[in-house]
Amino acid sequence: MRLSLQTDYSLRTLIYLAHSGKRAKIDEIARFYNISTAHVAKVVHQLGRLGFIRSIRGVGGGVEMGRKPADISVGEVIRAVEGNVHLLECVGTEDVCIIERFCKLKGVFREAERIQNEYLDSVTIEDILPTRKQVRTIELKSLDG
Repeated sequence: MRLSLQTDYSLRTLIYLAHSGKRAKIDEIARFYNISTAHVAKVVHQLGRLGFIRSIRGVGGGVEMGRKPADISVGEVIRAVEGNVHLLECVGTEDVCIIERFCKLKGVFREAERIQNEYLDSVTIEDILPTRKQVRTIELKSLDG
């Protein structure tokens, strides 16, 4: 499985917000990761629609976690943002291949997906947060450059 840039940025945004534990501005998140503000705005909108984060308008507004980081699995975010994450089309759809009736490959990929999803569902956003020291090191490097 290869994830889209949108999923990557979605996970990064959740990590940033969960680690900070406070409300943040889109441009702050974009600056931290050195990515486009437009890309972050796009994923923030989607994450908000999906209920992972909340957007607050007005003075002092920004975005913040909509759920506890311990209650959001990496697998849940991937499936919500990516949609169909099957390794092959035939795993999630019937009648797409002439050899489907006797093909054992479909079963192999179905099991691989099951194992992958089980693992990704066992890892929460809280589990993947960096330490304060790690983030401070990144912030100091960005000030030097």
